[in-house]
Amino acid sequence: MLRGFYMVSGVVSRMLGSLDCMHWKWKNCPTAWAGQYAGRSGSPTIILEAVADYDLWIWHAYFESSHLFSNLASGIAPPAHYVIQGKEYDMGYYLADGIYPKWSTIVQTIRDPHSQQKKYFAMKQESCRKDVERAFGVLQSRFAIIAGPSRFWRKEVLHDIMTTCIIIHNMIIEDERDLNAPIQDAVCSNSKYRIGDR
Repeated sequence: MLRGFYMVSGVVSRMLGSLDCMHWKWKNCPTAWAGQYAGRSGSPTIILEAVADYDLWIWHAYFESSHLFSNLASGIAPPAHYVIQGKEYDMGYYLADGIYPKWSTIVQTIRDPHSQQKKYFAMKQESCRKDVERAFGVLQSRFAIIAGPSRFWRKEVLHDIMTTCIIIHNMIIEDERDLNAPIQDAVCSNSKYRIGDR
């Protein structure tokens, strides 16, 4: 089923964010746990699940098993009322890749689209979904401690490190948000000096 999909100021309307996971290699994982935490590469990894938006703000971050999926499986999602192609929806949705379940709250791309409408949908979904991957890249480039394998033993320490990095990352995003605003918006309306005045 192809739902309507439209852009508003570069942001997908009623999208809650882009959802994806990042594997953080755990070099000093206790041997007894190594099989439990084996990642795609065969070595132990801790998985960070995150939801990010277009400006790379990380709204949701969780290690290991997330409560997000248990809520979504129960039909619980943040409320967002909107109408697309005459059909009403009461829950927002996440953009994700093909590894996630096919639920109404998780919108995936269309594999091998044939019509122009489906090709356009796939292109927009894939481009917007890259937000979370960009957020992971920026997070790892800002904080060298999470760019390489973790050398700590305790999961609690790994959790604290990642949480701290995400909080500082979001603080930087919030602080820099106004730097991209047009100059006209930065000038107070009651200022005696205005752009264009001589």
